[in-house]
Amino acid sequence: MATTTTPAREGTRTAATINNARIPTTFKNEPSVDFSNPENTRRMRAAIEKVRNELGREYDLVIGGRRVKTAEKTESLNPAKPSEVVGLHQAAGAAEVEPAMQAALKAFETWKYCSVEERTNLLFRVSHLLRERKFELMAWMVFEVGKNWLEADGDIAELIDFCDFYALEAIRLSKAESPVQLPGERDWLRYIPLGVGAVIPPWNFPGAIMGGMTLASIVCGNTVVLKPSGDSPTIAAKFFEILEEAGLPDGVVNFCPGHGNSFGNSIVEHPKTRYIAFTGSKEVGLQINQRAAVQQPGQIWIKRTILEMGGKDSIVVDADADLDAAVEGVASAAFGFSGQKCSACSRAIIDERVYDKFLQRLKERVEKITVGDPALNPAMGPVVNEKAMKTILGYVENGVAEGGRLITGGSRAQDAGEGYFIQPTVIADVDPMATISQQEIFGPVLAVIKSHNFEHGLQIANNTEFGLTGAVYTTSDDKIEVAKQQFHVGNLYINRKCSGAMVGAHPFGGFNMSGTDSKAGGPDYLLLFTQAKSIGEKITK
Repeated sequence: MATTTTPAREGTRTAATINNARIPTTFKNEPSVDFSNPENTRRMRAAIEKVRNELGREYDLVIGGRRVKTAEKTESLNPAKPSEVVGLHQAAGAAEVEPAMQAALKAFETWKYCSVEERTNLLFRVSHLLRERKFELMAWMVFEVGKNWLEADGDIAELIDFCDFYALEAIRLSKAESPVQLPGERDWLRYIPLGVGAVIPPWNFPGAIMGGMTLASIVCGNTVVLKPSGDSPTIAAKFFEILEEAGLPDGVVNFCPGHGNSFGNSIVEHPKTRYIAFTGSKEVGLQINQRAAVQQPGQIWIKRTILEMGGKDSIVVDADADLDAAVEGVASAAFGFSGQKCSACSRAIIDERVYDKFLQRLKERVEKITVGDPALNPAMGPVVNEKAMKTILGYVENGVAEGGRLITGGSRAQDAGEGYFIQPTVIADVDPMATISQQEIFGPVLAVIKSHNFEHGLQIANNTEFGLTGAVYTTSDDKIEVAKQQFHVGNLYINRKCSGAMVGAHPFGGFNMSGTDSKAGGPDYLLLFTQAKSIGEKITK
C-alpha cells in the first residue's frame, strides 16, 4: 500500500500552556450532565452544530509523530443518516505494520524510564482537556455511533474517570513494598512496563474503552499501536489530538485505524508485540488469543492477552420483587444505546407467579421508548451499521420461528428516518436454550423467559457460555445471599439494572467466554499492563 508521510503539525506540544489542570489526590467519579438545566441543553445543541459543520474532514495516521496518508481510504458514516460522512480516514495495512512497531519500540526506550510523576501528570492534563471539551466530544459520539445525549455523557465521563483513576493507581503501584524485609537486606518490589501493546477497542464505547485501554498502557510506561474500530475512528482521532495537546511524546501512541485482517492480525502476530488489549466479539477475541499464543521467530516472551468478549446478560425477577423497579431496570438495561452494550440485559427471567403482570407492565414501558435521530436526543437511536441491523432483525425472525411470542417491536422503525433504526423488541415465552437466549444479539431485542422460582431463575441465568453481568430483583435477604454465591458473573447487581458500571465502584470484566475478567476501572487492572520485579540487596554497610 502506497503511503506518504509528513511531519507532525506544529504547535501540538502545548502541555506547558495548559493551566489549572486538576491534580486530584483522591478519586471521585465525574458527575453526569444535568440536561434539565437549560444552559446544558444549550451547550449540547451548540456542540452538535459545531461538529455538524466539521463532518467529512480527512484524518491521517500518526506513526512516530509523523502524519501518514495511504492510497486506500475508509469512510465513517452517521448511522442515523448513512448518506452523511463523519470522517474520511487512511486505512493502515501491511505496509504500515513495521513502521508503527518500530516507532513504538523506539519510544519505549525512553518512555519506560520516565518517572511516574511525568506519566501521571500527562493523564491529569488529558483529564483536564476532556472536561473542557466534554460537550464537543459527546457530539462526535452522537454523529459517529448514534449515542443519545445521556449515553454520550456517560461514555465521556467514564473516560475522564479512567484518566484520574489510572493515574492515581499508578502512583499507588509505584509505592508498592515487599511484604517482608529480610534481616541484613533491603528488599524492593517494582512494577515495570511490558513493552509495546496492541490496543484494539470496540465502537460501542468509542471514548471510554478505547481511551481506557490506551491510558492504562501508557501510564504504566508501555507504548501503543492503537487500531480503533472502523465504525468509530473519528472519535479516536479526536482523543489522539488531545493526547498530543497534553504533551504525549512521539511514538508513545501510534494512531493506526485500518483493516483487521491485514493490519490488526499482523500487529497481533508481530514478534515484538508484548501484549494485546482487546474488547469486542467472542469470535474475534478467541482468534486473537489463538494468534497471540503462537511463538513467532525472534519472539522471546509469552504474549499477554487482555480480552473482554461480550455477554448474554440476565436479570432475574423474583415473585416478591418491586415490579415497577424491576420493569424500569430491565427496560433501561435492555434498550439503553439500542442494546449495543456487552452489559445490556438481553434476557429477563421472571418468576411464573408474576410473569403475566410483569410482561404487561414491560410492554407498556417499552412502547413509550422514542426512537429517532440522536441529535434530537430521543430515548433510543440507531444501531451502528446496516450489517448489524440485518443481523439483529434476523435474530428476531429466528426467535419467533423457534416459538417465541412477539410482544412489541420486531421490525425497522420506518418513521425514524433513513438510518439503521430498529424498534425496541420484546419476545416472550422464550425457551432457555433457544438461539436468542444463548447467542449475543447486540441490539434492542429482549428475550423474556419464565422460571418456576428464584432458584430456577438462577439456573437459567447460568446456562450460557458467557458470564459478564447480571442482576436480581428480590426483597429476600436470603435469596440475595444465594445470588451472591451462585450467580456466576463478573459483575452482579442487586435490585438495580445490570448495566452502567462505575469506575472504582464496579471493576468491570466477566467470566467464561466473556473474557479474561480484566476488571477495568479496578485496583487490579494496571497489574495486567506491568510485570513485577523483585529486588533484594544485601546490606554491606
